[in-house]
Amino acid sequence: MPGSAAAGLRSRGYPTFLSAMKKVFRYFAIFIGIVAVVLLGFAAWVQWSPLPSYRPGSLELRLPTDSSSLALGRSLVVGHCGLCHLGDDGKLSGRIFSRADDPFGELWARNLTQHPTKGLPRYTNGELAYLMRTGVKRDGHPAGYFMSSLHLSDADQAAIIAFLRSDDPLLAASESDPPLPKYAFLAKALLKFGVFKPLPYDGQPVVAPPPSDQVAYGKYLVTGRYECYGCHSSSFETMDPVEPEKSEGYLGGGNPLHDAEFQPVLTANITPSKTAGIGAWTKAQFAKAVRSGQRPDQRVLNPAMPRLVAMSDEEVDAIWAYLQTVPAVESPVGAAVNK
Repeated sequence: MPGSAAAGLRSRGYPTFLSAMKKVFRYFAIFIGIVAVVLLGFAAWVQWSPLPSYRPGSLELRLPTDSSSLALGRSLVVGHCGLCHLGDDGKLSGRIFSRADDPFGELWARNLTQHPTKGLPRYTNGELAYLMRTGVKRDGHPAGYFMSSLHLSDADQAAIIAFLRSDDPLLAASESDPPLPKYAFLAKALLKFGVFKPLPYDGQPVVAPPPSDQVAYGKYLVTGRYECYGCHSSSFETMDPVEPEKSEGYLGGGNPLHDAEFQPVLTANITPSKTAGIGAWTKAQFAKAVRSGQRPDQRVLNPAMPRLVAMSDEEVDAIWAYLQTVPAVESPVGAAVNK
């Protein structure tokens, strides 16, 4: 019987089947090996090849000298730049922005003080303006999306640079020399595949709408001067710096940030949703929250939300008017973390 069974298997082509299966497994193993080599090669390229660089540039601009422009520049620098660049010495000397375990790696905000070699004097006014428009540094390396804006008006940009050239104590020379970025794999991949790339600045003048056009002016404040949308949409990775209103979850909150102690913070929903956003607030309550950080229920907003104490009534009115026109996002995230 065993001999007969074996003969039967042979007669039905069993050895041929085994041979075919061996070939299949061999080809499959070769295929897996090729895929592994390709993936390893890709990982090595991302990890070790140089980061992309771009043509640096310089823009012509005239810095204002009037006190109101310098005051505006100071308020914008303190409210925005200071969040990352304010060092332990009380100057804009730089500090750690994200730690090594962050998905983007260890990043440090640079020294913006008047130190001649370690601070901002390394840049000309035109180079700094180009960096703020495109995100390209004077050495051609990308500075990141958080350092550039297509929508900030030329006048506001000039006011910021004028203040940065002033003798304000925040800018007194500091010896601080923060280290260069130590990008994690994810950040390197995003940079090399052009997800994080220079903004497509066309060189045309950028002019803010007049305050009399309240909704348009409010949109400018949200997308340009204060860039509220950057933090208050779903995430930095999916925000659209060219057309901000196309950002995923526009103003609906949920963007994962961290505070000065590197504790996780999710940004709030500031759309007109009455349950998840600020639709049940009054304009006066909104103004108090923006300026002092106090919510209508008396809770205090996380320090990751800057206190825009210098924001004028005109600006508050315009932002409030614009926010009423934004589609409500009914995400509960913002409501849950609005504290």
